Amino acid sequence: MIDFHTIASGSSGNTYILDDGKSKILIEMGIPITRIKKALDFNLSSVAFALCGHLHSDHSLAIKDVMKAGIDVYANRETFDALHLDGHRAKVVVPLRQFSAGTWDILPFEGIHDVPCLGFLMVSKEGRALYLSDSNFVKYRFKGLNLIALGVGYSVDILKENVRAGRIDPGLANRILRNHMSLETALDFFKANDMSRVEEIHLLHLSDANSDEERFLSAVEKATGRPVYVAGKG
Repeated sequence: MIDFHTIASGSSGNTYILDDGKSKILIEMGIPITRIKKALDFNLSSVAFALCGHLHSDHSLAIKDVMKAGIDVYANRETFDALHLDGHRAKVVVPLRQFSAGTWDILPFEGIHDVPCLGFLMVSKEGRALYLSDSNFVKYRFKGLNLIALGVGYSVDILKENVRAGRIDPGLANRILRNHMSLETALDFFKANDMSRVEEIHLLHLSDANSDEERFLSAVEKATGRPVYVAGKG
């Protein structure tokens, strides 16, 4: 059994924990290290390693502090270069090149964002988990997943209505459309993938202005027949 826990989710910062009972992964470090420590009961040593999807600060803010704490961080070259980080704790990963850490085998894969972005397929003896956030869509298909954690930022009709009402600038709306996943695209992703073993779905990084938590949860539950959780809620 694997457990996914949200520490923070959204444009102000993202940090999650994936635990197979033997080896704990810190996924994203987009909040201050003090908040991460508090969420871990001030036991950073319980973290086996960390993963970062891309260089934006709401995903990478505390990378340097996490590395200073003696934790290996796995990210793409662009993230480390943008943050001017190197050293033996900075582990550069390449899309579709698998690596092992702790009790996990990790396969990074490319997302579609405005900077190089990674998702991660994480496999241990206890289960198979998929994580991807801040990506327009997923160009790969996956089998045998037990847990899916997916960034689903907005619904197209809500975004368009906000533009029409003048609540959102059209330029910003276009950037959102190009660089983040809609509810409609997420539903297509679930339909296209093997859901037979999925036990939990976690919806991440919902936009405050362009999403509807209850609608998103209901739509995904109806499409998949699986328990669905909105990150940071309940």
